[in-house]
Formats: sequence, structure tokens, C-alpha cells
Amino acid sequence: MKKVLFMLLMLAPMAAFAQKFGHVNAQEIIQAMPEFTKARTDIEALTKTYEADLKSMQDELQKKAEAYEKEQANLPANIKERREKELQDMYQKIQQTYQDNQQALAKEQSEKMQAIQTKVIDAIKQVGQAGGYVYIMDIAGGVPYISSTLSTDVTAEVKKKLGL
Repeated sequence: MKKVLFMLLMLAPMAAFAQKFGHVNAQEIIQAMPEFTKARTDIEALTKTYEADLKSMQDELQKKAEAYEKEQANLPANIKERREKELQDMYQKIQQTYQDNQQALAKEQSEKMQAIQTKVIDAIKQVGQAGGYVYIMDIAGGVPYISSTLSTDVTAEVKKKLGL
């Protein structure tokens, strides 16, 4: 009886320290989400809009530059200066528009991805709490090694939680 009691006392701390670890591929989950596909489509459409706008501005600048090149020999100095200033201003406006567009695209992409990532993180937390996991690592983050015997892949559970 003492031996059995002694064994139970020895195994009790081990059971108390038994911890569940999980891993997930968040990138795979995100790419499977319809929200990601829609966000990517929206960003591509916005990019095309911005590119078309810049192209029309560049075409206008090129036309004005060509017209100036043809007439500059016959223009008085004050008109030459004014036209050169106009061309320079147009060029600077194009540069500023390009930078503004890049910032707007980055902001839009960041906002859309933040909402998607938050949704995935919430689902991972719910799976972790429901499954009693101590820690769930994202293997898409570059974890060099995960033991498949000590860690459970919960990617499918997270996808199920998200309805994918």
C-alpha cells in the first residue's frame, strides 16, 4: 500500500506539469480566408486606379514638354521661364502623387490585413482555450523546429472555427 501511495505521489507532480503545446500555420489560414481574397482584389483595383491616374498625368507632362521643345526657340524669355516652371511643377506634382498613392496603398493594405489577422488571432485564442493549450506557435513565423510528438497541429481546428 505504501508503494502504491508513494508512486501516486511521485506521478502527481508530473501530471500537474503535463502541458499541451500546439502549432498553427497562420499564413495558410489567412490565404484560405475569403476576406484575404477580397482585400487582395480591392488593393489590386486601387493600385490600377492609382497607376492609371499617374499615367494620365505623365502623358500630359510629356505632351506639354514636347510642345515646349518645339516652340521654345520662338518664345520670349519670360514665357520660356513660365513654361519651364509649369513643367517643373507638373513633374513635382507627379512625384508627390506617386508618394501619396504609395502611402495610401500601404495604409489600406495595413488596415485590411490588421482586421484579418485579428480575426485569426481570436480564433487561435479560442482554440487554445477550448483545447487547454499552454502555447500555440505560428510556424509561418519561421520556427526552426517543432516536435510533432509534443506539439499538436491545430491549423484545421482554427480553420473550422473560422468556418473555412
